[in-house]
Amino acid sequence: MRYQDTIVALSTPPGRGGLGIIRLSGTNSLSLASQFLRFKIPPESWRATRADLLDEEDRIIDDVVVTWFHAPRSYTAEDVIEISCHGAPVILRHCLDRALGAGARLAEPGEFTLRAFLNGRIDLPQAEAVRDLIDSTTLYQARIAALQTQGSVSRSLTPVKTQLLELIALLEAGIDFAEDDISVAPPAEILRRLEPLIKETARLARSFAWGNLVRNGFSLAIVGLPNAGKSSLFNRLLEQDRAIVTAIPGTTRDLVSESTEFEGIPVRLSDTAGIREGADLVERLGIERSFAAMAEADLTIVVVDGTLPRSAADCDLIARARTQGRCLIVANKSDLPECRAKLHEIPVSAATGDGIPELRKSVLEILAPASRNEVEGAFITSARQAGLLREALQMLEKTADAARHALPHELLLLDLYCVLQPLDTMTGATTADDILNRIFTSFCIGK
Repeated sequence: MRYQDTIVALSTPPGRGGLGIIRLSGTNSLSLASQFLRFKIPPESWRATRADLLDEEDRIIDDVVVTWFHAPRSYTAEDVIEISCHGAPVILRHCLDRALGAGARLAEPGEFTLRAFLNGRIDLPQAEAVRDLIDSTTLYQARIAALQTQGSVSRSLTPVKTQLLELIALLEAGIDFAEDDISVAPPAEILRRLEPLIKETARLARSFAWGNLVRNGFSLAIVGLPNAGKSSLFNRLLEQDRAIVTAIPGTTRDLVSESTEFEGIPVRLSDTAGIREGADLVERLGIERSFAAMAEADLTIVVVDGTLPRSAADCDLIARARTQGRCLIVANKSDLPECRAKLHEIPVSAATGDGIPELRKSVLEILAPASRNEVEGAFITSARQAGLLREALQMLEKTADAARHALPHELLLLDLYCVLQPLDTMTGATTADDILNRIFTSFCIGK
């Protein structure tokens, strides 16, 4: 990319709407915009100004609102012009074409945010959080991404890097100035300084179990014998009547999937055909899809009728669910007096909603054990960041082992610098171009 160019793009979703925004960024943004805009009054930085959008013959096409963000007080830390037009696609296309004709270049995907990163406006975790904020489907996801765009990840890393650099400086001083009687830290002191580094790095790496759920959501397959209450539980978790529920066994013959959320985390729920022998051809095909859904789901909920003894078919289905991955056993119809939930079964009533909050909590605890207690915004949601933290943690533990064996400080320093490198890569202090390309090309054009 040529970063000295002035770039332009449509920054609102394509299509017809009330308003649409064309954004320019670069040194020549205002001068280029002035070639096809006629301002009512001279523009001022951080002020909205009315202007006429003109065609090539200076005829008025639209009455627009222009906002000028003077560098460095802008998203990209460059001069940014945002032109708010009426949202007709033909008007937006005309405005974009006039900007390109005036000398701007069409922005690449993510180039506005990339420029913000390169110009020091944001760091790499903040840039990744911008994408997460755009892609969020729940308010909880949006809130976490918003915290991370404000630097929560980098703030959690700052104490680790500070203490790491202090330890490196201590060992370097002991080596470089040994003849000046500067004391060299004994192994016990080195281990004392490494302990909080290992603890916090491990906590951040461990928090990805919850952060991955927050960012990507998860899938649940609900299985069971006919009339166990699968579809009723499916509807209760969705909080709407999506699946047909009758007293006739085998009502559900195909896979029914819908999206919902548990505590702000996106969930893909699948209601499956009842598992039983002797089914007809159509029902057998549905049962095959049920088994496929179990294999693909992050967690399987096996629903059993809590008012009946566990049959051999129930036990076979539970055993199959356990061999294919993580599962929960739910005893339905807990509102009935004859319901008896066994050990390791969660009693619920799909009819009344009893036990549903406990079921949701159990699902999250299985998928991300203990991670829910992490401080909001201080957990890791990026697989790239989690991998770098695990790499740093591995080197920290190697350094601690070397210190226990009283190895020379020169060797300890090599390991500590190997800890610093992934932390710098995580925040973008040292980042290869191919990593930047992978991150920013996943953005949409105009952001």
